Amino acid sequence: MINRLMEKIQKTGAPIVVGLDPMLKFVPEQIQKKAFSEYGETLEGAAEAVWQYNKGIVDAIWDLVPAVKPQIAMYEQFGVPGVAVFKRTVDYCREKGLVVIGDVKRGDIGSTSEAYAVGHLGRVQVGERSYSGFGEDFATVNPYLGSDGIRPFLKVCQEEKKGIFVLVKTSNPSSGEFQDRLVDGKPLYEIVGEKVAAWGGECMGEQYSYVGAVVGATYPEQGKLLRKKMPRTLILVPGYGAQGGKGADLVHFFNEDGLGAIINSSRGIIAAYQQEQYAKYGAQNYADASRAAVLAMKEDIAKALAAR
Repeated sequence: MINRLMEKIQKTGAPIVVGLDPMLKFVPEQIQKKAFSEYGETLEGAAEAVWQYNKGIVDAIWDLVPAVKPQIAMYEQFGVPGVAVFKRTVDYCREKGLVVIGDVKRGDIGSTSEAYAVGHLGRVQVGERSYSGFGEDFATVNPYLGSDGIRPFLKVCQEEKKGIFVLVKTSNPSSGEFQDRLVDGKPLYEIVGEKVAAWGGECMGEQYSYVGAVVGATYPEQGKLLRKKMPRTLILVPGYGAQGGKGADLVHFFNEDGLGAIINSSRGIIAAYQQEQYAKYGAQNYADASRAAVLAMKEDIAKALAAR
């Protein structure tokens, strides 16, 4: 799957992943009203509104980007109907030819980690048959429990030719409380980056490993260091746009060939119609605003890479 993702990045010329992180406050009123008229102001109604909202965005951007990244918490808040829409969204995006990165941030040990890996990336055995649970192509993983929590995912990645993105240096302001702590003279994120590179050596694609890393756009200097530590690792970079990251911050996340990173934007794209520069589209044309935001992001990144 890493080979397919890299091919799609090169084909689209857009090292971009759209974060499908829906909240009801992002969903235009006309979509909510229609869903509530059918299902009432219920969890089922909210889930239907989210599904219709997602579908509109995917239909507008699928040909521009290589991948999407649904954040499972935004679906879990609506209970079982929300989780069903998460699965429906994954399936629809794959039908459209998009690579799907499940932003699930799983991290545990033993049989629990094995179950997470099977549920999101592998196949579960039921009698004489096996089934794909959620069916993402990649999943985000928390490495805090060490190799015991990662190896079940590596096993599934090797079996299914799928991938993971390991949290290394996250984009949130308080990430340094733990991630920047010195251990034997090195910040913890650097040690985790070295482990990611080692794990990745066991699961190599043609150019890059099936084991990627998450490094926030809001920490460009750390990104520069980690790029050197993980030369064959695809870096997933959150924090663009709404969290303050911009194209000029991103150049160090890429290798000299212009590859090696994929930049995430979530509400900066899916809720673009609520931003001043895209207000002209209005709520009725929210998906067109999302498409315009993708095109602007693509141009911003291309200019930054050309200028480095």
